[in-house]
Parts: sequence; C-alpha cells; structure tokens
Amino acid sequence: MATYPRLPVFSPPRNVSELFDIVFRWSNELSRELDTRDVKEESRPSTNIYTVTTVTEIGRPRAGDVAYSTSSSIFRGYTTTAAGWVDFN
Repeated sequence: MATYPRLPVFSPPRNVSELFDIVFRWSNELSRELDTRDVKEESRPSTNIYTVTTVTEIGRPRAGDVAYSTSSSIFRGYTTTAAGWVDFN
C-alpha cells in the first residue's frame, strides 16, 4: 500500500502566499509519488486468459497470455520468441 504525502499541520500559514507555497510543495510531492506508482504499475506484466476455439482468434496476443483451445483441448502460452504459442500439455 502506498503512503502518500499529507499536508503539514504544524502551524497555520500567515498569509495566502505561504499557503500557496505549502499546497504547491505538497502537490508536487503527491504528483511525484503518483508518477512513481504509475511507472511501477505499468512495468508489471499482465496476463490475459482466453477460452477460444483456436488461438488464431486472438488478434494481438502479448507475452504471458494464456489460452485454452477448445478445438484441441490444450492450454497454450504466448511467448515473444519465434515459437509464438507454445503448448502447456
């Protein structure tokens, strides 16, 4: 679970300019935390699981996708190598 920055509560701002500075620094820190989380989330591999008659029905498979071919009763996994779809069993 991410820990996001909180607004400081140590003392009230003396004027609008000081309040703006506090909120501006806080929003920059929050944006940095969210950007870091986005990069981490986007770099995680995702796997889709399909049930299809043949794997050719899947238009653009990605590495790690899994398909169950009902015509041949075989599970297949997609790789980025020249092999493409590889039988599991």
